[in-house]
Amino acid sequence: MKYVSTRGAWRGAPQPFSAILLEGLAPDGGLAVPLAYPRLTRDELAALRPLSYPELASAILARFADDIAHADLDDLVRLTYTRARFGSSDITPLTTLEPGVHLLHLSNGPTLAFKDIALSLLGNLFEHALRGERLNILGATSGDTGSSAEYAMLGKQGIAVYMLSPRGRMSAFQQAQMYSLDAPNIHNLAIEGTFDECQDIVKVLAGDAAFKRRHALGAVNSINWARIAAQVVYYFKGYFAATRSDDERVAFAVPSGNFGNVLAGHVAREMGLPVQRLVVATNENDVLHEFFASGRYRPRVAAETHATSSPSMDISKASNFERYMFDMAGRDADVLAALWRDLRAGGSFDIAGTSVATRVRASGFVSGRSTHADRIATIRDVKRRYDVLVDPHTADGLHVARAHREPGVPMICLETAQPAKFAATIREALAIDPPRPNVFEGLESRPQHCTVLPADADAVATFVRDHDVSG
Repeated sequence: MKYVSTRGAWRGAPQPFSAILLEGLAPDGGLAVPLAYPRLTRDELAALRPLSYPELASAILARFADDIAHADLDDLVRLTYTRARFGSSDITPLTTLEPGVHLLHLSNGPTLAFKDIALSLLGNLFEHALRGERLNILGATSGDTGSSAEYAMLGKQGIAVYMLSPRGRMSAFQQAQMYSLDAPNIHNLAIEGTFDECQDIVKVLAGDAAFKRRHALGAVNSINWARIAAQVVYYFKGYFAATRSDDERVAFAVPSGNFGNVLAGHVAREMGLPVQRLVVATNENDVLHEFFASGRYRPRVAAETHATSSPSMDISKASNFERYMFDMAGRDADVLAALWRDLRAGGSFDIAGTSVATRVRASGFVSGRSTHADRIATIRDVKRRYDVLVDPHTADGLHVARAHREPGVPMICLETAQPAKFAATIREALAIDPPRPNVFEGLESRPQHCTVLPADADAVATFVRDHDVSG
């Protein structure tokens, strides 16, 4: 398996997985993508069905990381996906809400969010790959990536984390989960701006080749391909849990902000998983819904990005959308570059009437928008009908899924986090406090540690220089 950049780098010399694992952005500012997706035969798909989660993860990840010795990859996967860490040997158990409607539980990891599934593995992959070298991880979070990454990298030798978050735009639980960590290798940077501005700063510094090399920068955001590959696994696990035959087709409903979670579903579909539809659920920040409904992609400026009750999706510029559009552009970096030139020049692009639009229609994606009122109503309805408590992001996914159900096609809704992380919204919907694990009792009252910085790349660069773990 070799990798190229969405913008053309490495075309003449595709890179192995180990070379792109620590890279983040490619040298041209693009994102690493496989030269071609591995395709499963019917027999290979059938052979995956009876596997445990660790066995399934090893089998799928080996197709993307074939330059890691099989024995080493197996060890890393077994170390990551344990009952002790995820509360169940299933890792991602499935609940049937009603015939044909299922909830795939992805939030049983240490920080109660689906990000734990990929980032727990990434921490172990990094430690394995570094072999005594040092790494400064620069990332941005809208709420869940930050804590998952910090818990995954806590105490890892030679690794420091600099996590940017939008000041005042996360839930109290999300903020305390990150800021209460008091560890020498964890640096929380509260940025006076939006998540998109945090993400822009990360991309500016990661795109500065000299700065990146001097400070040994790596990435944990979903710009890192290893995160996408790890998330592909639970699409297969969910499919096998919801079906009895490999002849069946399913749909997945995915709450989406940065597009990484649903992109993994796209990759699974490209690998041959029988996926009928991928349902993209947005909140009031509906850039992605607008694209799938009209063909126009128009990221909002900071002043237009809404602060909502599903804050992890308060994103206007979805990083992984570039990987999807690379595929829709026929995997032609020049076509993608032309679209991105239009985006930079005019703030948008429109694919209506083009061959790109034809590929988008054939890719199985549909979308919908959920509002605060919708998610409150859905939380109440799911609790009343099924006695299941869901967080506001999962509620967005369930709300949009209802509009896209097809007879005879099971709908698998991806859970994103546990309700404990969004207590204020749960109290508004149900007048109760959501349960939380004992380890997080009193979390919000613990001392918090963060540095407030302006939305300025130079200010963040100075902080990294002053705290560089690489010496």
